[in-house]
Amino acid sequence: MRELPDYLRPVPGADGGASAAQAAAPAAEDEAGGTPGLIPPRSRAHTGGFVTDAVIELGYASREQVEQAIAAARTAGRRPEEILTEQRVLDAEKLGRATAERYGLDYVDLSLFSVDMGAANLISAASARRHQALPVAFKDENTLLLAMADPTNLLALDDVQMATGLSCGVAVAPAEDIEGLITKISTMQSTISDAITEGAEEEAEALEDGGELTDLRAGAQDGPVIKLVNSILGQAVAEGASDIHFEPEDGDMRIRFRIDGVLSESARVPRKMVAGVVSRIKIMSELDIAEKRIPQDGRVGVKIDDRRIDLRVTTLPTQTGEGAAIRILDESGALKTLDDLGMIGDQRNRFEDSFRKPYGAVLVTGPTGAGKSTTLYAALQELNGVDKHIVTIEDPVEYRLVGVNQIGVHRKAGLTFATGLRSVLRADPDVIMVGEIRDAETARIAIEAALTGHMVLTTLHTNDAPGAVTRLQEMGIESFLTSSAIECVVAQRLARVLCTHCKRRVVIPQASLAESGFRVGTDLEAYEPLGCPRCHGSGYRGRLGIYSVMVLSERIKEMVVAMEPEQEIGAVAIQEGMLTLRQSGLEKVRAGLTSIEEVARVAS
Repeated sequence: MRELPDYLRPVPGADGGASAAQAAAPAAEDEAGGTPGLIPPRSRAHTGGFVTDAVIELGYASREQVEQAIAAARTAGRRPEEILTEQRVLDAEKLGRATAERYGLDYVDLSLFSVDMGAANLISAASARRHQALPVAFKDENTLLLAMADPTNLLALDDVQMATGLSCGVAVAPAEDIEGLITKISTMQSTISDAITEGAEEEAEALEDGGELTDLRAGAQDGPVIKLVNSILGQAVAEGASDIHFEPEDGDMRIRFRIDGVLSESARVPRKMVAGVVSRIKIMSELDIAEKRIPQDGRVGVKIDDRRIDLRVTTLPTQTGEGAAIRILDESGALKTLDDLGMIGDQRNRFEDSFRKPYGAVLVTGPTGAGKSTTLYAALQELNGVDKHIVTIEDPVEYRLVGVNQIGVHRKAGLTFATGLRSVLRADPDVIMVGEIRDAETARIAIEAALTGHMVLTTLHTNDAPGAVTRLQEMGIESFLTSSAIECVVAQRLARVLCTHCKRRVVIPQASLAESGFRVGTDLEAYEPLGCPRCHGSGYRGRLGIYSVMVLSERIKEMVVAMEPEQEIGAVAIQEGMLTLRQSGLEKVRAGLTSIEEVARVAS
């Protein structure tokens, strides 16, 4: 059996432990007089215990919690730390601190530590990801400081030392922080610089050979262009972007990512590579490379970091040149449950009671990008079973659900929502999901299906839940059919979640809330975003749903038949327990999940 490396062995004469009071001391005291972000252990001695012992010593969990996790881990064949993390007793930072304490190593907080990019670039991003280890500084001219998620991974240590030719001293960092740093230093701009350099070299070689100079601007198959497009896609997926926008502007091209619903500029493509980039995107999605006068739509599946990613591509001929927009459909992270989406409490019960009925219609409303389809997918996962025949009609099929029959709209072949829905009704379905009601014909067939023994789940573009009734009336659906068919209407928005590492507690005065349209009785204790490297300075990481669920009670159905104004219908729905979008958002603010500014932004 191989011996432990020197850095995991006890240091002769080292101090032997720390009190609970010392363990609870803040990191700032640990770092006093030292390097910012580098936190030494309370003892350099190797005690021979387990990481869970350090968890108890540091005060992160009680002995009873740890013992229960150990018992559960034995049954499941897993590590107790994994159980504690799933139970949210530990987070990534606490687990890293406990691991460092267990082995008598420094803990490196990568959000505070000043990383030496020269050291970080000594190994490839692929190698760093594989080993969850990255050099972050030079300890001296012959030694690197290596941040590792698992300090017992001797293979990773050997590989880094062989690759760099330098010795390594080890510090512990959370795996997600290491991944975030790898993503940060693997920027697209460096790839663009490399691509430009390669392109210049190819031009020079072509001139030296006396051949005709290749027009790299339209060279969609050139190595630099392929490398650049692949890098853009990889970067977008790594950062969790939902869309990529390629926007020609003054000769150059601006690249923007939509992350958590907000657009931000990520890079600029130089003029000489713009045409090649657009052509490369067209070739990947099998579009006509010569057609630049009209928009084109395509779809392509790619593999990024061993994950299958579907891309929906739209090209846009603008006044400043041809651009493109790519929607990223990542199946591994997109199929979410209602719990994941943040639908809880009475709103969750109202929604679930409605879609579990044997027949009727459930509508989810909101603007484009509000997560309506994601909510319907979550409902389908709840309903999916061997006793249910579920059929969906979508444009296009975004995510594949095992056990569900999914049909994609194909207008050129004559398959629209309306024609597809008619055929589906003859296939004995129990549950039908219609991707979107866009016209009167589809609306009428969907309503009739709900009245003839089918549960119909669909989406509609309205600003709030009562507005769905008016919208159907505008489509020509008789009010008595609407009142008989619809079980509930859900209005929703997506709000960004505060970064747990940098959010700051604040007290918002009642007067300030009233000025912003929030009615509360007292000052509100909440959190605000600050921004840190882990959230790319935005103060937010991820999104959750804000929901307003209106169940059509007998009283509301009577109002619908009487064609009363939607404002009056909404007032009655609120009396019966419906939360407005702002009220729902305020609950998320009180829970510390999002900020009041974010709720005001998405639920105006």
